[in-house]
Amino acid sequence: MPRVLRIINRLNLGGPTYNAALLTKHLAPEFETLLVAGTKTDTEESSEFIVKDLGIDHVSIPEMSREISLTKDYIAYKKIKQIIRDFKPDIVHTHSAKAGTLGRLAASSLNVRVIVHTFHGHVFHSYFNPLKTRIFLSIERYLAKKSTAIIALSGIQKHELAVLFRICPPDKIKVIQLGFDLTRFRERMEEKRKDFRKTYSLEDELAIGIIGRLVPVKNHTLFLHVFNQIRQKTNKKVRAFIIGDGEERNKLEALAASLGISFADNNEAQQKPSLIFTSWIKNIDWAIAGLDIIAMTSLNEGTPVSLIEAQASGKPIVSTNVGGIENIVQPGITGLLSESTDEKGFTENLLRIVENQNLRNSLGASGWKNVGERFNYTRLVNEIKTLYYELLNTKQ
Repeated sequence: MPRVLRIINRLNLGGPTYNAALLTKHLAPEFETLLVAGTKTDTEESSEFIVKDLGIDHVSIPEMSREISLTKDYIAYKKIKQIIRDFKPDIVHTHSAKAGTLGRLAASSLNVRVIVHTFHGHVFHSYFNPLKTRIFLSIERYLAKKSTAIIALSGIQKHELAVLFRICPPDKIKVIQLGFDLTRFRERMEEKRKDFRKTYSLEDELAIGIIGRLVPVKNHTLFLHVFNQIRQKTNKKVRAFIIGDGEERNKLEALAASLGISFADNNEAQQKPSLIFTSWIKNIDWAIAGLDIIAMTSLNEGTPVSLIEAQASGKPIVSTNVGGIENIVQPGITGLLSESTDEKGFTENLLRIVENQNLRNSLGASGWKNVGERFNYTRLVNEIKTLYYELLNTKQ
């Protein structure tokens, strides 16, 4: 039985955790997998419950965190090397940047047969200044040479990695889309909707939600500016929900105040403000059921899980068209897209969905057909199995 050492940056809510956990669970019994994870930041919600719910034990490396620290990173690197010596994996598969750096360096130094890395996104634009971006590009190009294969989550991402940023030749990159268990986004939806709307005193208002970390690259400032314009341009009753938390929270609250948008946190929801900062919600299927429209305003994205979940729940989407979004949202069929710099276009798209119930219903009704099979975890597991066997046979 081949052994896989799976290393992930941290167990925070998002696609990488679901990806790593589902693969760890469902590659058995053909593959024996050991999951290793770093630590989340204080502003992120833990997703250890995902791993526990699947009955998976994991090894924690507290020193492996998102922030760069030469001391902690070196300790984490040494720990990964020791795990490799003890576990003796045939494959080391890393997920996201920090785990990809430390894990691939450790695996390469110990001559592991197969080294695979999944890009769940990238930081090559809209994150850092040009100098730091060039440094990260150089690091990733070096690490790609240590890798047997690179996994991209979409054809768009593969093009970016191979052509735009020249991380490695295209024949080294395999496109394997994320996979999830989406059944909970189809079950008891009306019951969940009623409960969510009762919790937040929603009656006939249209609830517009945006889900994700409150960090600059998610561009929540655009969401607030657009929502402010929508309030002024429509006769419909609208309320907004910012689901998530992070370093931008205070800045966003100050912006909302300056725009005259009444807001409250989760504990003050009964006041019926125009905007609620809910912080993290673990049972996100409950929240999406209660919302009417799902928005995303990111400057850069890989494969945003919230838009897959929104479509599985039958909700219309309005989003910026960045990264792999067009790979999962069908423009004009499941959502409306605009460029990340086009505030006017984003506003017009959201206003169209707010004003037109038939359009909302049509976009929402097409969602499950678009994502139900494409992003199912059984397809993910089968494609990863095939790739692993191909790489192991090549490396015999």
